[in-house]
Amino acid sequence: MTALPDVTVTVIVHDDAERLPRAIASVRAQTHRDIEIVISDDHSTDATPKVAAQLADQDDRIRVIRLERNSGGCGAPRNRALETARAPFLMFLDSDDELPPRACELLLAAHAEADADFTMGAVERVRTDTGDVSPWMGHLFARRRTVRGVEDEPRILFEPLSTNKMYRKEFLDRHALRFPEGLHYEDQLFSARAYTLARAFTVITEPVYRWYIAPHAPADAATISNRRHLLTNVRDRVTVARLIDDFLAEHGVSRRVREEKDHKFLTHDLRLYAGDLPHRDPAWVERFAAEVLPYLDGLSPAAFRRMRRDERAVVGLLREARYEEARQAARGLAHRVAPRETVTDDQGRTYWGSTPPVTEAGRADLDLTDLDLAGCPFGSARFRHEITEVERDGETALRLRVRTYDPARRLPLAPLAARLHVAPGGRRLTVPLRMDPAGRGVFEGAVRLDLAAAALPVHGFRGVRHPVLEVTDGRTAQGAANTGILLAPLDFEPFEVAGAGRHRVTVEPEGRDAGRLQLRWRPGGVVGRLLGPVVQRGPVRRAAKALIGTRPT
Repeated sequence: MTALPDVTVTVIVHDDAERLPRAIASVRAQTHRDIEIVISDDHSTDATPKVAAQLADQDDRIRVIRLERNSGGCGAPRNRALETARAPFLMFLDSDDELPPRACELLLAAHAEADADFTMGAVERVRTDTGDVSPWMGHLFARRRTVRGVEDEPRILFEPLSTNKMYRKEFLDRHALRFPEGLHYEDQLFSARAYTLARAFTVITEPVYRWYIAPHAPADAATISNRRHLLTNVRDRVTVARLIDDFLAEHGVSRRVREEKDHKFLTHDLRLYAGDLPHRDPAWVERFAAEVLPYLDGLSPAAFRRMRRDERAVVGLLREARYEEARQAARGLAHRVAPRETVTDDQGRTYWGSTPPVTEAGRADLDLTDLDLAGCPFGSARFRHEITEVERDGETALRLRVRTYDPARRLPLAPLAARLHVAPGGRRLTVPLRMDPAGRGVFEGAVRLDLAAAALPVHGFRGVRHPVLEVTDGRTAQGAANTGILLAPLDFEPFEVAGAGRHRVTVEPEGRDAGRLQLRWRPGGVVGRLLGPVVQRGPVRRAAKALIGTRPT
């Protein structure tokens, strides 16, 4: 290759010989052909160097560089490749992801339409276990526009990826804009600097990056998002946030921009760790609090006021050093789960937990008065359903003991009618149960769930479902209903039972987030094993249903 290419696509890789060819194939398949591809190998120890060399032999647009030693992050391999890039425009790709075919064409065309320092497009998140595709931060890519600097749209700070953007290399060089090395979450700092320094950037609605997500990957997997259990990971996240704050202050951004950045940290970065707290021991939670609380103390009060009440309660319990309660509170995030108890002070303010907060910050964080737990409509009332025992009951069933907490005393002190629902393959299986009073605001009951009774599609079902519990307000003529998730014991030993149609069902605690009871279906038999994975997805599933038909319910 002698003439200068239009675009340089940098593909960083470390010990990923298996997926690197897929990433490179996606770049070679770009509709805009005048590109160079730089494979930047962070000193891999597997077959990656051999695979990279073979790929370069197949296409003279590919060059390979290799770091002399492993850097342990994404910053160094990107920076080394950036220094060697020959094109006036630059993109970044990770070896486990892909570019959609028109990514370079679309982003380059957006540059031609506006005098922008970089252009950016939508991201498709693809689950590796199911193939399901969902948009990343879809609301930010709903409208095509050119943004005249971060002050015009501070909410763009919620989008920290560097990989869905095409940069003018001159812009990066003029500002000496490079990735921090020796730190994880380098994208966040790089992107915050780019947003702040850019005179203008153009946002397009079309997808330009395909991001593969492995939600059930083991904790020791190479991806940074799967290593949140490491306190060094927490430390890096806080360090990067402080560096962003310093940069924003140095460049004199408005209070509105700083508040948006603080709001993003509280509701996205911190939220990721908060959702993991139920799966950490109290000692880890205490060390986590020591890492994050000093940073939180300096954030905008307005950003805290914008948090969801259940998310803010976790912060308050950490501040009050109530670590076990913080773990309990974190189990309800995003699911409207109530605390086991609430307490009311002499001013009529209602707080999370059985103990009034002792600090002013704790009182602000733990105040639930505005939720009106006792007076809101029954359908949106907050209860807490915890499974206290899970056991096998025969070859096809499981038996659950359930405890429901009603901190606002919404339910009558009498036997309570309830129903357990689970819907594999879109077919609901419902089992009634009775919940008896077991103390003030506490009800207990038991239910047998026979999974062989589920009416599955004829092509079978492969996937995960989480049962829910519905309780009814028997004091109203209409019998208003309220449905909530079932929190499982976090440490019970998973077991397997037989389901309908030669299916096997694994009964297990959800490994992350709230820790719900999780049922994992796998079809048996030749037809189920071969056809099942195919018909689970999108148009193929709809066509299969049309051809095969469905069982009567």
